[in-house]
Amino acid sequence: MPRAASRARPEVTAHKNQSFARRLGFALNGLRHALHSEHSAKTQFVVFVGVVVALTVLHPGPFWWALVILASAGVFAAELFNTAVEHLADHLHPEIHPSIRVVKDCAAAAVLLASLGAVGVGVALMVHLLTR
Repeated sequence: MPRAASRARPEVTAHKNQSFARRLGFALNGLRHALHSEHSAKTQFVVFVGVVVALTVLHPGPFWWALVILASAGVFAAELFNTAVEHLADHLHPEIHPSIRVVKDCAAAAVLLASLGAVGVGVALMVHLLTR
């Protein structure tokens, strides 16, 4: 019995086992696509740049830098997953379908929760800075 990988489409397996540089290129292409096509990704990127500028001006400690960068990365990663899920769902099922709506809503909820977590980190940082 043939292995599942041997039955995979050639264009799918062509992306497997590539060099780090090629895989990095794939990732950067996805990032580029999101920044060019998704309004929310553009907004989150601009907010991230503003946050980095604010951190540079406010001089919090390394722990706060790490926490804010991690929270920001979580939001952007959730947005990229949301974008991927939406594109895949639209490709596989272009018509509006209740199950697809649930999938998209759950992906959007993940972005919302990551964003609320990042806001919580920002509030905690501001409290820390105002009370030191």
